[in-house]
Amino acid sequence: MKTLIALLGLTVMLSAADAGALYQKCAACHGAKAEKAALGKSEVIAGWSSDKTFDALKGYKAGTRNTKGMGALMKGQTAALSDADMKALADYIAKLK
Repeated sequence: MKTLIALLGLTVMLSAADAGALYQKCAACHGAKAEKAALGKSEVIAGWSSDKTFDALKGYKAGTRNTKGMGALMKGQTAALSDADMKALADYIAKLK
């Protein structure tokens, strides 16, 4: 049981460490500090809570979110992300200043 808990903790830490690297793909459109409207169309995500960002990413991945016509593009961007990746990204974005 201790081994399982340690492995889960390590997985979360690795995901968090990778969030900055994952965000580099996002930064191309959203800006280094999430301050831009992607392609001049999306909502600016700077200042969003982790929960709001996570829910948006989950919706885009599921194909149920299409805010400002960005659904198809964002579905492709989120396709390979795991829930842990999306949570780590959401936490990272929420902390950007």
